Amino acid sequence: MASRKTALPLIGTAGWSIPAKTASAFTAEGSHLQRYASLMRCAEINTSFYRPHRPQTYEKWAASTPADFRFAVKCPKQISHECRLEGVDALLARFVEEAGGLGPKWAVLLIQLPPSLPFDAPVARRFFKRAHAMFGGTIVCEPRHESWFTPAAQTLLLKNEVARAAVDPAKWPGAAEPGGWLGLRYFRWHGSPRVYWSTYDEDWLRARARGLPSNADCWCIFDNTASGAALQNALQFQGLV
Repeated sequence: MASRKTALPLIGTAGWSIPAKTASAFTAEGSHLQRYASLMRCAEINTSFYRPHRPQTYEKWAASTPADFRFAVKCPKQISHECRLEGVDALLARFVEEAGGLGPKWAVLLIQLPPSLPFDAPVARRFFKRAHAMFGGTIVCEPRHESWFTPAAQTLLLKNEVARAAVDPAKWPGAAEPGGWLGLRYFRWHGSPRVYWSTYDEDWLRARARGLPSNADCWCIFDNTASGAALQNALQFQGLV
């Protein structure tokens, strides 16, 4: 029997900014997104967390990328942080309609929860059920309260087919590894020791490359964007995997 091919991870950054120190690696023609997509295969849209975008904006972004390019879109903070996942059906429907402008290139709905939001099974179950009903792609959750890293939360995420993002730096035991539904492994690397700023060195990148799961769908997103390190690290990581 022939062995399965190892799945290649999708590697990208939060946003698609091209800092001056990495600009020479990209074509000089086109928009920032077009240039970014000439070498990268995915991107995380984080601006959706702060403000809505028109469907036409998402359509423009989709049209600026190759056919096999994929996006993750971050859930608005009004849903995750202000309403805390409750009573958000109308808000969620509007968001899905807007981001739906990406068409089939919208692969992941990313929900980052506030550190103050504990695990509440009925609330989480209802929200994830509604999210699945509205969005046909993969749902990834990045919880940041200790109570989400328990057997009860793991069981609920698994039953509701919600992947728990693996993060660095990890505040709680188990947070560095993917959890919940493992149909997709989603890594978000924020930079450490200084979150959003620190550059990952080659030893760290090599260790993560060796530790990636084989024969599994996997996203690796660098979010250490404040110093411009994310894209440089993403390019280095591509060369390692």
